[in-house]
Amino acid sequence: MRIVLIRHGDPDYEKDCLTELGHKQAKVVAKRLLKEGIEEIYCSPLGRARQTAQAFSEASGISGIKILDFMQEIRFGCEGELYDNKWNPWLGVNSLVREGKNLQSPEWREYPVFKNNYSTGDADKIAVEADKWLAAFGYVREGFYYRNNRKDDKEKTVAIFCHGGSGTAFIAHVLNQTFPYMCAALLNYGHTTISVLKFDKTPGVLTFPIIELLNDDRHLKELK
Repeated sequence: MRIVLIRHGDPDYEKDCLTELGHKQAKVVAKRLLKEGIEEIYCSPLGRARQTAQAFSEASGISGIKILDFMQEIRFGCEGELYDNKWNPWLGVNSLVREGKNLQSPEWREYPVFKNNYSTGDADKIAVEADKWLAAFGYVREGFYYRNNRKDDKEKTVAIFCHGGSGTAFIAHVLNQTFPYMCAALLNYGHTTISVLKFDKTPGVLTFPIIELLNDDRHLKELK
């Protein structure tokens, strides 16, 4: 199984839609994604992701975009301070790095920027739901890895159109990395970047996904 994760195009967050630039990016990434052999389209329920997915649906002829509610964008902040930048996990990991903190520490949830932060809880929920979603394809979590319970060795390729935060949380969990570590590793998670995870297709095997591609935005050169 191959999972192609795509961040949405340049957004108007207030209106939850793509900007003019975002629509151009969506068309360019749609053309690029035709090379991936995608068979099914999954998408966050939010408008900016859905519009990006729609561009690929039209380019590929794949209809029936399937909504994954758990892949909507994560929140950051706490009650009364939603989206206050002092709670921004991407800015927070920069400060942790400057302080020499271990981003892979088992105690990362106790670091000030993540303790009581909505982003931490939302990332944890994505981890739980991601495993349920993968199990439906025959990949069942066993400890740190996934058991391929499929009866055949067909390699299915699916796309998930999502967001910087939800995509980071998904990748972090599947790769057994901490959320702050992946926030740092994916810090320059540009609009319409593509990442690809590949699971072993051999029935019965315990598998760990290979990173085929991470944060690829070379298709955007067409817009320059």
